[in-house]
This record gives sequence, C-alpha cells and structure tokens, in this order.
Amino acid sequence: MGVEGQTFETGQEPREGPSWQRSNWPLDVADDLNAALDPTRMAVEVKAAAEAKGKTLSGAEIEKAAGDSIRAMMLIRTYRVRGHLASNLDPLGLSHRDLPGDLDPEYHGFSKDDLDREIYLGGNLGFEYGTIRELVEVLRANYCGPVGLEYMHISDIEERRFLQERLEGKENAISFTAEGKRAILNKVIQGEQFENFLGKKYVGTKRFGLDGGEAMLPALEAVIKYGGQYGIREIVYGMAHRGRLNILANVMAKPYRVIFHEFHGGTANPQDVGGSGDVKYHLGTSTDREFDGITVHMSLVPNPSHLEAVDPVVLGKVRAQQVMRQDDAKHEQVLPVLIHGDAAFAGQGIVWETLSFSGIRGYNTGGCIHFVINNQIGFTTSPQFARSSPYPSDVAKGVQAPIFHVNGDDPEAVTYACKMAIEFRQHFGRDIVIDMWCYRRFGHNEGDEPSFTQPLMYKAIKSHPKVSKIYAERLAEEGVIDANWVDETTRSYTDHLQAEFDAAESYKPNRADWFGGRWSGLHVPPDNETARRGVESGIERKLFDSLGRKLTEVPGDLNIHKTLGRILDAKKAMFESGENFDWATGEALAFGSLLSEGYGVRLSGQDSGRGTFSQRHAVWIDQENESKYTPLSQVPHGRFDVLDSPLSEYGVLGFEYGYALADPKALVMWEAQFGDFANGAQITIDQFIASGEAKWLRANGLVMLLPHGYEGQGPEHSSARPERFLQLCAEDNMQVCNITTPANYFHVLRRQMLRNFRKPLIIMTPKSLLRHKMAVSNREEFLGDQHFMRIKSDTSPPADEKIKRLVLCTGKVAFDLIEARDAAGDDTTSIVRIEQLYPFPGEPLTVRLKRMTNLETVVWAQEEPKNQGYWKFVEPYLEQCLQDSDVAPQRATYAGRDASASPATGLASRHKEQQQRLIAAALGHDGKEDLELNPKDKLRN
Repeated sequence: MGVEGQTFETGQEPREGPSWQRSNWPLDVADDLNAALDPTRMAVEVKAAAEAKGKTLSGAEIEKAAGDSIRAMMLIRTYRVRGHLASNLDPLGLSHRDLPGDLDPEYHGFSKDDLDREIYLGGNLGFEYGTIRELVEVLRANYCGPVGLEYMHISDIEERRFLQERLEGKENAISFTAEGKRAILNKVIQGEQFENFLGKKYVGTKRFGLDGGEAMLPALEAVIKYGGQYGIREIVYGMAHRGRLNILANVMAKPYRVIFHEFHGGTANPQDVGGSGDVKYHLGTSTDREFDGITVHMSLVPNPSHLEAVDPVVLGKVRAQQVMRQDDAKHEQVLPVLIHGDAAFAGQGIVWETLSFSGIRGYNTGGCIHFVINNQIGFTTSPQFARSSPYPSDVAKGVQAPIFHVNGDDPEAVTYACKMAIEFRQHFGRDIVIDMWCYRRFGHNEGDEPSFTQPLMYKAIKSHPKVSKIYAERLAEEGVIDANWVDETTRSYTDHLQAEFDAAESYKPNRADWFGGRWSGLHVPPDNETARRGVESGIERKLFDSLGRKLTEVPGDLNIHKTLGRILDAKKAMFESGENFDWATGEALAFGSLLSEGYGVRLSGQDSGRGTFSQRHAVWIDQENESKYTPLSQVPHGRFDVLDSPLSEYGVLGFEYGYALADPKALVMWEAQFGDFANGAQITIDQFIASGEAKWLRANGLVMLLPHGYEGQGPEHSSARPERFLQLCAEDNMQVCNITTPANYFHVLRRQMLRNFRKPLIIMTPKSLLRHKMAVSNREEFLGDQHFMRIKSDTSPPADEKIKRLVLCTGKVAFDLIEARDAAGDDTTSIVRIEQLYPFPGEPLTVRLKRMTNLETVVWAQEEPKNQGYWKFVEPYLEQCLQDSDVAPQRATYAGRDASASPATGLASRHKEQQQRLIAAALGHDGKEDLELNPKDKLRN
C-alpha cells in the first residue's frame, strides 16, 4: 500500500470467537434439505409467520404458501450450488457464460405473474417475506457478480454457513471505505508502473510481468493486514515466475535498487560468497511488514522453473516454523500462501500431492491460501486443451476447499476474496482457493508473440483498458478520487523508481543471508578434510544403557504383538551382552541420543513406523485396541516424530526438504519404501537438494534413506540408482554413503547434527544387511571418542605386507566377497569398504594404500551394472589415490555386471549366476569352481 499502515478497511473488526456459534441461523436448505422440503414443517412455519403479522390463512392458503416457500428455497439452493456458473468473471468477455436454466425462476415453477407476489422466505438472505423478483436480484448480486463462490461441495455445515453469512444478503458484501479504495488503487498503479518501468529500461529482457493481473497486489496485502489481525505472525510464500518480481518489490518490499542491480547483471550476494546464482525471477527474499502496529514476517521461497515444485517445500517450511513456535496444534501464527498459474494448477500432479497434506497428521499446516493467477491460457495452450474440468481449481474440491472465482478487473472483489480467505482459514484451519480470472497482456515472456496461437484473445487484450484505468474511473464516479489523483500518484511512484534505478549503479550487496535466526552458529564448512571428518560422535555408557531400557521396556498395559515381543527380547540380549547390535538398534540409539541432547528427530516415509522390512518398530501397536506407544517419544529434551506418509514421493520429499530448510536443529529424514521410488521425486532431488545451495545460498541437512541391494528380487527394487546422485555431486554439495555396519550408521546420523554445517545426506540403506550375521556392531563402537568411518577395513585382513590384491567396494557386496575369500583360504586379498562415496575419502584411502607395499592389483567391485552404480564416478578418484600412494598399479580394474539397460535381472537363477561371476572376477578366482554365496544371505521379509 504506498504507506505502511495505510488500510482498506471494511469497517468490521475481527470477530471474537467463531461466528458459527451464534444460534439465530435461518433455515438452510443446504444443511437440512429434507426438513426444508417437508410440507408439514413448512406449513407450520408459514402459519406461525402469518399469525405473527396478524393474518389468518385457510388450509388451502397455507398449503399454497408452503409450496411457494419450498420452491423458493430450492431456487436459493440452486444459486448456492450453481450461481458461480453465471458469475461475471472474464475481464475480456471471451468466455460465454449464459445463465443456466435452473437459475431461472420459471424452472422452479414461478411464472412471470408470480414474480411480484410476496412469499415467506424464513429469514434467508435477510428476507422474512419477499418477492421472487427481489430474491433473484439479491441472489444474482451475491452469486453471479464479480465473485463466484463454489462451496456446496463442502460437507461441514458450519463452514458452509460461515461463507453464506459473509456473502449473502441485500447489502453488497464487498464494501470498503474511501481510504481503503484509494489504497487498493494505489497498489494497482504501483504494480502497473513497475512493469512499465522495467519494460522501458530493460527492453527485450524477460521479466514474466504481472501485466493484466495487478489486482493480486492489494489482495495479497489484505492477507498480510487481516492475517495480522487474526493472529498471523509469519507468512511463507511460494510462486512461479509470473508477477514474481512485482511481488518481490511491492509486497515483499525487496528494495527496488537491488532488483535493478540484478537486471544490470549484478549478483544478489557479495562476489566472494560463490555459488552459481540463479535468474532473478527464481530468487526468494524475506522481510518484515507492519500494518496497524502488527508486524508480520514474510519469506518467499526460491524455486526452479519446474512448475509447482515449490509447493510442498513451502508447506514443509511452514510446518517446521509452527513446530518451533509451538503452534503445530492450532496453526494460528504461520500461514502458507501459494501462488499458482492456471495451467500448472490443473496440470501438475504435485498440486494434488500438496493439497492432500491438508488434513494429515504431521503434514497439516492449518490451511493454505492458494491464489491462482488465471491467465486463461498456458504458454500457448488454451484451457480447452489444457484440462478436462470447467475450472483450473477443480482439483481443490478433493479436499473440500472453498473456491472463490473472481474477476481480476475488479480489485475490490479480489481483495475481498482474500480477506474472506484469511478469515476462513483462521477459523477452520482449512485450505481455500482464490481463482482470479485475468489475462496476460504480453506473451509467456515479454519477447514472445502470443497472437501466433491466440489471435482473437490478443486482439481483445490490445484494446482492453488497464485495471488501473477501469478502477480509477469507477472511483472518480463515486467521488473517492479527484481528476488529478491518479497522475500525482503515478508521478510520485515513478520518480521513486527512477531514484532507485540511479542508486542501483553503485549498489553492492554487503552480506549473504545464509545463517541468521535458527541457523545462527552454523556456517559454510571448511575445506580441510581432517576438520570435516573429525567429529566425535560416540556417547557415554550411562546414556547408552538408559536408551537401552527405553527401547526394550514394554508398559504394563500395552498388549504388543508376540513377534515384536521376541524382537524386544533379542534387543535386551544385545544390551546385556554388548554384542550383535543390528541396524535398527543402531539407528534407534542415534535417534535417542540426539533427542537427549535437545535435537528434534523427524522421520517420514510410506512405512516408516514399522519399517518396510519389519525392522524398525518405532511405534508399538496395542493388539487389542490399536493404541500406539512410541518408545523414543519418552526420551526427554527433544521431539520425535515418525510418520507414515501419503503414498507420494515428489510431494513428501519436497515437504521434508522444506522442513529441513527451516529447522537445522532437527534431524529430518525421508525414507523411500524402496530406493528406486526416489525417481518419482527426481525434480526435488535435481532442483532443490543437489543445487539449492549453489543457486540460492540455502543450506539444508535433509537425509534420504534409500533401501538398496541386489537380492535377486528383480529390476524394480534392487537399485536406488546411486549413479544418479553421484552424477549430481560437485562443489561439496551433498554427501552420498553406502554404510555396512550399525555403528557406522549411528555415527553418520549423529555427525549430521553435531557438525557446524549442514549438507544433504544420501544413504543407500541395506535390505539383507538389516539382519546379516556379519553386519553387526558391539557396544564399544558406539561409545567414547568414536566417529564415522569413511572407509572401513577388512573384517579379517591379511598383514599389510602380504596384500597383493586389494578389492575396493561399497555396501552389501563386501560381505559376499569376504565370505567367498575366506571360504577359498585366500590370505593375500584385502577387501576395503568405501562407506562414503562423496565427498570421496581420498586422503585416508591413500594412507591405507601406502601401507600395502607389495600390492599388485586393485579392483573395484560392485553388484550394479557397469554403466550404473559407482564405477564411472570412483575411477578417476581411485586413479589419483594410486598415483599419490606410489604403489605398483596405476589403474584400478572393474569387476561387476556388464552394462545393462535394466538395473537387474528378474530371474533369480540368473542373478545368482551373475553374482558368482562378479565375485570370482573381483577375487581373481576366474576359472575355479563356482563359489556358493551364503544361502542365508537373503531378505527374510
């Protein structure tokens, strides 16, 4: 609004308590249709109403009057359900929206002679008695004007009543003070002039302007203003390109000189910060805005070009902020606002994945405001070719969100819809959609020619007046502004833009907004390898034993599954003996120890509570009443959330990335049901996890747990596609690990939180190793000054001087190799596991190589096909290590499956044959008798 605190009041203060608690509601046929259609009940009401007016009706008169009332109620209901179909939405007038036949009184049995006859209406729309002509006039004003409301698909009676109360009535619901109207026009003018200024100063430069949709600006300010009055203290926005620069400047208050500096080719951050940067219409920002003495913090999440990909990220960030504010039960203080394009909202599946979070435990944010900039076109695709539904917003009906369709040439209507949206959200904690019908004055970008594909639309746009002109003429007729107001307002604003443009020439950013607020104390990691490795992550024996009790003690009133009872008995034996700790127990110890130190732990995935392979059992279910008990929730100081997520990868991974973006003091993990399911979330991996820090200077400590391992179970669930993650590794952007022992897994999870920086961590988690006899740890490996081992030595190594053959590998295949080597009595071959693939542990590997003075052969062995897995990534690193160590071989050789289009064979016999061959090749046993793999080395579940 030009001046902070300038308002567009409706003259109404926020209500104290929910308005639906009032008892004087009129009869609502939407809520009690059967009762309303009951002639006997209606006859009683008609008779009582007539007597209250001093009239006495005969039986026949009562019957006729009751019939008239029932038909009038049906007419009202029809407008509530279908009135939006006749609303005045398209600023260009190209969408033909004839009045549906069932909105005509004649359809309901009223002839022209009946239109002016008084009928009992029972208080609906403010009428005790009224004529059909009066009734239809009010209904069309309420439901067929510049706002068309869809809400009768909502099952909750109170939510429908809430919306009806605010939209229906003889008086126009859209009412603003003169000051409020001037504030709305001022914001529209700012939006238009900002785009005009950019168009003149940066001819031919893409800006994805808001031209034609400027009414969104005062509407979003209404969200801030009224949101503050209703308790909102923080708003997190997500949006794509269109209008983003305008939102940054005129809603988020990003300094104009900074935006102009970026147009001049400057960076948003100091030159010494590094990173690749991104185009200006992908960048985010944060700021504080104050209205009426209430400060609201706002942030716009940076996003890639991939449409709607930012949606779940925003919700995850909001959820984290709510948890940190202890607002995750009421959701009153932090609001998500997502701004969509019409074609993307209808066309992108991630929209539904995001909507589906709205009512789910652990993901609910108490309602998101969805604002659709409905250009009535995609890039070049018209709506009839872009979707099968009447509106782009129809997908939101699946979560029973009310939908306001609004004419973008009426800024008051758009602003009113947003005021209603924030009030509804704060009352009910539900999603709501504003579908603003507007147009895109230029092409997809300012250099595009739209009339190639939509000549009639763009002929109409060319002659269509701008929003500010239409609204200014209306306000002039109302006497709200005088003849000079627009010119003076425009001149003042453009003068300010010019001054900021001039200042941009000398502007230099003086800081990078990396590590403020919750991120204080964290920073960019040092380059020194030893410093990065050297984090002691062992725990004290006292804590270790205490966690053991927490993880094995069953409350007396809990009836656990008998198999779980045996599992817990086995765990007790581990803690008593100090031996044979398995993967799940090592993980639980990591979680519990971090919780005891005050960190949060959040694990989500499609089967994370039990674990896909029945290995975790983080939640115990009573077998008689299905009540739940979570042992780790009993650990003091931290918060533990383990969530069985929706059957979604793209949406849930984005959500968890957003959560980790907001809270670096929580260990945030997403677990795939099987590792290859991560490919459903590849956009989030590529555009956020791998490159977000380089593009936007946004660190993130998200952990991905991806079950991986070749067990003869076919191509779909063998490989987590580690090669894809390794291909994305560069500039110290993330960590990729394939870990083989519970203790090392324990330490890598603790290292993730104990270091003073955050990087995404990708772990190829095991399947068969969850219960493998060799994949166990002892108590001492978890205690004291222990730390994560980036490489792991042989379990039964030959003396260094005896080693002639070194087999390097990672993951489960190491144990197959060790068993085969030991069975063959080979005492000259050493098998070393690379537990961390990136950043590659070149320094400790080189030290290890130097000790093998008689080394003749170095082999890289893997289960994955040659064109997949790790080989192509590790080969140059191995070559460098061999050169640095001055040992005899200068190159490593490959042992593994041949290149393949599919990750694995679907035939168990072929898998076994391939596995035997690759092990024989790795150990140099080619031509000898087949080496049988351990028959117990199979996935049990």
